[in-house]
Amino acid sequence: MKNEMDAIVKTALIADAVPNMPWEPKPADCKEVVWRHSKNPIIDLHPMPKARSVFNSCVIPWKDHFLGVFRVDSLSMDPMLHLGTSPDGLDWSIEEEPITFISPDPALGKVTNAYDPRLCKIDDKYYITWCNSYYGATIGQAWTTDFKTFHQMENAFLPFNRNGVLFPKKINGKFAMLSRPMGLGMAVNYGDIFFSESPDLTYWGKHRIVFTRGPGKWERVKIGPGPIPIETTEGWLLLYHGVTDTCDSFVYSMGAALLDLNEPSKVLYRCQFPLMTPEKIYETAGYVGNVVFPTGVIADGDTGRLAVYYGAADTYTAVVYAHIDEIIAYVKEHAWK
Repeated sequence: MKNEMDAIVKTALIADAVPNMPWEPKPADCKEVVWRHSKNPIIDLHPMPKARSVFNSCVIPWKDHFLGVFRVDSLSMDPMLHLGTSPDGLDWSIEEEPITFISPDPALGKVTNAYDPRLCKIDDKYYITWCNSYYGATIGQAWTTDFKTFHQMENAFLPFNRNGVLFPKKINGKFAMLSRPMGLGMAVNYGDIFFSESPDLTYWGKHRIVFTRGPGKWERVKIGPGPIPIETTEGWLLLYHGVTDTCDSFVYSMGAALLDLNEPSKVLYRCQFPLMTPEKIYETAGYVGNVVFPTGVIADGDTGRLAVYYGAADTYTAVVYAHIDEIIAYVKEHAWK
């Protein structure tokens, strides 16, 4: 039986091997398909002298260790992007000064407000996308090959847009991105996930709806893509956040869907239940309570293991673990009909 399960896992996930990825076995009493790191949060309050909090960040394997681009909110509550390093993906050292971007055009302005980054390797470059401030929230873009020099690119879209997430490979010869257009501030008249493509990462078009908020109550206010999509033989696994409203506040949970490999705007399965909701004190109490916000993932192609990094209560950085085959089976079993 073990050999059969190993075969299923290895054919499900299309990714490089990451033998040193952070991991803890699933607890015997865990009934969910994801489980929390036992020592969450991995980044607590005030990790640096001038930092209030670090959350909604992303990581990648790099040589024999790990690198991350982190949202760091300063004591003045201004968010910027900082580089971090870790020997094991859990114990992080974050640079105190923000990343400096080399701009191709003065008209883009200096990056002075940047948050919720994603990090994606395509061919020989690493691309950062983030929520950039340019007469409103839009999708900033930059690339690097060595994580020492960062080249800013044109903003992908007009304001207002957030949660720009690149696919880790070209699809039908084009770069591909998911995003969540929305109104000014917390307006919720736009809160759905769209697919866009580009020949050069500058000119984006062929915008297609992927899916809209709802139909479940847990995601009825707005939704947005999380980490970069995970390539599997079953399709692109998309982890995303869904938001609902209560009589007191919003609640952010983590959901999952499978998208077609060659036509990602086509949804194969969308789970009607969230994979994870705010339950622990570090998720329910913070600067913004009741938030789990996935933004980063490490996937091991040899074992099918996932380590998902998420922001907790807009205050902390935390990790959950999962097996790719268990998530896919769960999404299929509980998909909306």
